[in-house]
Amino acid sequence: MSLKLGMAVAWTWIFLIVFLVTAPVLLLVLLGWLLPRRSARSAGQKIRIAFVHPDLGIGGAERLVVDAAVALQNHGHEVEMFTARHEKDHCFEETRNGTLKVHVFGDFLPRRICGRFYAACAYLRMCWVSLRILLLSFAGGFHVLIVDQVSICLPILRLARPHGIIFYCHYPDYLLTTKSSVLKRLYRFPLDLMEELTTGMADQIYVNSSFTAGVFAEAFPLLDCLGIIPSVLYPPLNLQDQDSNASKAGELSFLKPGEQLLLSINRFERKKNVGLAIRTLAELPSELFAKTKLVLAGGYDERLPENVEHAAELEALAKSLGVAEHVVQMRSVSATQKASLLRHAAALLYTPDREHFGIVPVEAMYARLPVVAVNTGGPLESIVENETGYLRPQDPKAWAECVAKLLRDTELRKRLGEAGRRRAREKFSLEAFGKILHGSVEQLDGDLSKKSKKSE
Repeated sequence: MSLKLGMAVAWTWIFLIVFLVTAPVLLLVLLGWLLPRRSARSAGQKIRIAFVHPDLGIGGAERLVVDAAVALQNHGHEVEMFTARHEKDHCFEETRNGTLKVHVFGDFLPRRICGRFYAACAYLRMCWVSLRILLLSFAGGFHVLIVDQVSICLPILRLARPHGIIFYCHYPDYLLTTKSSVLKRLYRFPLDLMEELTTGMADQIYVNSSFTAGVFAEAFPLLDCLGIIPSVLYPPLNLQDQDSNASKAGELSFLKPGEQLLLSINRFERKKNVGLAIRTLAELPSELFAKTKLVLAGGYDERLPENVEHAAELEALAKSLGVAEHVVQMRSVSATQKASLLRHAAALLYTPDREHFGIVPVEAMYARLPVVAVNTGGPLESIVENETGYLRPQDPKAWAECVAKLLRDTELRKRLGEAGRRRAREKFSLEAFGKILHGSVEQLDGDLSKKSKKSE
């Protein structure tokens, strides 16, 4: 059997298996809508909330989920987190120091098969986690469920009969993949259909920016026609944690007296477009370049091929442009290390294109750091042009002009930095985020209580 024929047979089987999975999911969707909700909680009983997230590692989505859980816990609710993966040496402190109660189910299931089928494996793992939550529901269960990233598990969670389900959509999953072949499109079709149908099963849908809300409407036309419109809830910044980390910030050994620092904070992934920061450095006037360092900091997992490959690609790019001696890679930095970088940097270079939101610019603004970012996506909502930073197209020369201006003018950096701190405090605080989410939880629980009283 030829390799092509073998691949065709394999894809055919995968296609059939996916469809076999789709049918019961659709039945679960119907059953989930027909089942009555759990009876109202008794007087004085706290609202029990379960967060369901695929992988509690280190990233923007994970930071949001952890902050949301802590915020609701601070409002007096009982909060527990459920995930398929949680490694104590690669997670946020709140998930390992006892602040949050974390349950791990399904870690034995594969994350990929032969380097492929990431989505199908993620769906399988989340369904397994949801089945375990369903089993727990027979012994009491939860009043409100909060799910993000993967909606395929909502039909199963509906069977647990919660008072309400909140789904936080960071970005439609099917837009995060390329459909480069007919077979890939056949494989993705049922998954994409299930994503749209199951997303609509949430009682409240939030997205992380107005940009994502627009993408949501385009990606899910059926939900849009049904009038299912998500609300915008910006990811929060825990100002107390930021202040605590800043108080522990230290010196940077690689930064010599008289040198200035440019900072990029992103995971080592190609979609983060970090090469733009290196090209910007190469375009700086020689007198500024000679005394400037660029730090590429961010999440890095040596088990992920893309992380390893892209780190090497960035090193190669720096060498090819003759700036390697001015570029420093810092992988999987701690909160204290990040605070040290933010304290000593002259500007943040935020390079992702069409980023859904991006919490890093907000962190930088709170640290009084001007931001230069691509003029698309979430940064258009977080950064104010000429007030907290600069928004520019992906042109290294245009970026270098902004950076040179900041490197030369201390007063300009100070003015933009102070404005950024005010904006971060007023618009993106954890308190503001928690208040909105708490109100949503109370409303879902209250609506159920009202219905229960009417039925009595």
